[in-house]
Amino acid sequence: MFENMELSGIINKAKKYAMNEIKIYGALKIEWLELSSYKWQILAEKLWANKEIVMLWTILMDLKLGECFKEGKINEHVQRSSQSAQEFLKQYDIDKDILNKIISCIESHHGVNKYFCKEAEICANADCYRFLHPRGFLAAFVSWAETEQNLKNILDQIEDKLDEKYKILSLEICKEELKWYYQQFKKLIKEAREQN
Repeated sequence: MFENMELSGIINKAKKYAMNEIKIYGALKIEWLELSSYKWQILAEKLWANKEIVMLWTILMDLKLGECFKEGKINEHVQRSSQSAQEFLKQYDIDKDILNKIISCIESHHGVNKYFCKEAEICANADCYRFLHPRGFLAAFVSWAETEQNLKNILDQIEDKLDEKYKILSLEICKEELKWYYQQFKKLIKEAREQN
C-alpha cells in the first residue's frame, strides 16, 4: 500500500506531468479535470473507495488525449494514456494490486461491461460529468466552437458525446443526478437544430 509521504510525492509529480502535457498539446480543458476531480471525491467518499487510486486516475486518465487529438488518432488516447501512466508509475514501488486498479481505472473510464474494481466504476461515472453536467457541457461547447465554425457539426459532436456518456453511467447516484441535465441538453440541441 502507499505510504502517505510517497503518495503525495507521486501525486505531485503526476500533476506536473499531466499539466505539462496540457501545456504542450492543449486539448484537455482544466475545467474538465476540475469537474471530474470534484465528482470523484464525492463518489469515492460515499462509496467507500480508495481515494488515492481515484486521485491518480483523475490526473493520469487522459495523459495522451492532446497528443492523440493533434495526430488525428483520438481513438488511441485511452491505450496510449495507459501506457504512459504505466511508464510513469513503474519508477515507484507501488503494490501490484494498487497499480492494477489505477491502470484499470484509466483503461475502463469510457465504460466496460464489468469493472475490475469499485474505483474503476467510480472513475467511469465521474468522467461522464465532463459532458452531462452544465459546467462540463458548456466547456465542451466552448471548446468545440473554438475549432469548428459550423453549428450543426458542433451540435452533432456534443449530442454524440452526451449519448455516449449517458450510456456509460452505471451508478444510481450519478444517474439520478444527471438524468434531468441530459434530457434538458437533448431538448436544447433539438430546438437549436429546428432553428437552423
